[in-house]
Amino acid sequence: MHPNLAFRQTPEARNIDFAREQGFGILAVGTDAAPLMSHIPFLLSDDGNMAEFHLVRSNPIVRRMSEPLQARLAVSGPHSCVSPDWYEVDDQVPTWNYIAVHLVGEIERRPQDEMHNLLDRQSAHFEDQLLPKPPWMTAKMTPEVLGRMMRQIVPCRMRVDEIHGTWKLNQNKPDEVRLRAADQVQSADMGVQADMLARQMRDLP
Repeated sequence: MHPNLAFRQTPEARNIDFAREQGFGILAVGTDAAPLMSHIPFLLSDDGNMAEFHLVRSNPIVRRMSEPLQARLAVSGPHSCVSPDWYEVDDQVPTWNYIAVHLVGEIERRPQDEMHNLLDRQSAHFEDQLLPKPPWMTAKMTPEVLGRMMRQIVPCRMRVDEIHGTWKLNQNKPDEVRLRAADQVQSADMGVQADMLARQMRDLP
């Protein structure tokens, strides 16, 4: 998370909503060597206290889950380069604006008989966002094939103890300077979801 507190004043409820809506992040677990990391879709509870996901059985993180592990789930959002020229103010430097939320807590492997229910709930959550397409459901699969596939994945859960958010949107600049930069971020379209980032830069409280 960015050390400047100006970028870390977003209410926790907004950080939770953002992480839930994104629904995809990087799970990181520390080791004696480099951290282990996996890119995963997840479900986040309404209160933000629990994240559910599954991992492939052969994932190195799974092999370490004979007991609960401390982990961090990093959720990234829109981001863009910001040129100092866009501020129209002297003595500025290039920077990068972005939104990110980190969920920190303990992950554990869940009983295998929870896998089917988790897969159904994950599928329903993400398929709902693909409307008007008819949703995919596990019931569409041959039971034998579904059973073989589910044996290759394991259900997991994170107890979320901490939530940290960085919304770096030029809050440290005067309003007119920030709004000029927002216009240029949208026009340049350099990064990911530049339109969304520009809207967030304009809509600061």
